[in-house]
Amino acid sequence: MELQVQPKLIIHGGAGSSLHGKGGLEAVRRSLHTVIEEVYSLLLSGATASEAVVQGCLMLEDNPRFNAGTGSVLQSDGQIRMSASLMDGASGRFSGVINISRVKNPIDLAQFLQSSPDRVLSDFGSAELAREMQIPSYNALTDLRLQEWIQERQDNFKSTMAGVVAEPELLETSNAGRGTIGVVALDVSGKLAAGTSTGGKGFERIGRVSDSAMPAGNYATSNAGVSCTGIGEDIIDECLAARIVVRVTDGMSLKEAMQRSFGEAQENKRDLGAIALDASGAIAWGKTSEILLAAYHDGEKVGDTLEWTGNELIGYC
Repeated sequence: MELQVQPKLIIHGGAGSSLHGKGGLEAVRRSLHTVIEEVYSLLLSGATASEAVVQGCLMLEDNPRFNAGTGSVLQSDGQIRMSASLMDGASGRFSGVINISRVKNPIDLAQFLQSSPDRVLSDFGSAELAREMQIPSYNALTDLRLQEWIQERQDNFKSTMAGVVAEPELLETSNAGRGTIGVVALDVSGKLAAGTSTGGKGFERIGRVSDSAMPAGNYATSNAGVSCTGIGEDIIDECLAARIVVRVTDGMSLKEAMQRSFGEAQENKRDLGAIALDASGAIAWGKTSEILLAAYHDGEKVGDTLEWTGNELIGYC
């Protein structure tokens, strides 16, 4: 098929502390690049941006290395509650589920809700929707996440942030990561979509809501799409995804919008990261944290940000 627009794709698996050890870095790289290659081939075959985003999120949710879907962290009461959202830039529709339990892929429900008159559901509504969709019950718990939770309780309930990656040897400190996954895609028709999914921050108060099912953490229009990761409260306080997209819509270049927004976030001492695309095919990423686990396809090759440890706030291609 003849491409109207060269598709572009960027994904993330969280942000946080430094990765160490070649084995750890290469394992994360393989995980991210596998998703990029499969989802980019979908885009080349004519999949819509939303379809590509959902497939990317499914693959990342199913990888226990990341804190979303299988491998989600446990909350203070030992339960897993996940949140996810999808925004189709072409239709301008946002949909999501908040604090859902016992499903394999929260992004599936977010996708279903795109065509619903009620597009964001909390825990009880999400559970009822899963029953209506006849989604089988699923236990997303891994042994490592259970051990982390037990260790937290032994530490006198001292709350620490969940690791980006569900392998302790990949992190210099087990409490320095911020776990989320996200995908932003530009399809052959020039349409954009963004999706974000998370297992939460770990050991949080029951009922806490992350940014991942809010426009603060996941937003797209016909002009740009953004998925965020990091400390959810910091992302919400900046309204980061929507802020970047609105700036592009109002005439800033994606690079300028990212630079301005991350400059403000740094001034406000926020701990966060984001990935972004615009309708022209520009790709950007940013962080105030030490690392951002992101990978992208620029139409010619796959790249990633795993070894980006400089002091610059954004990267761009």
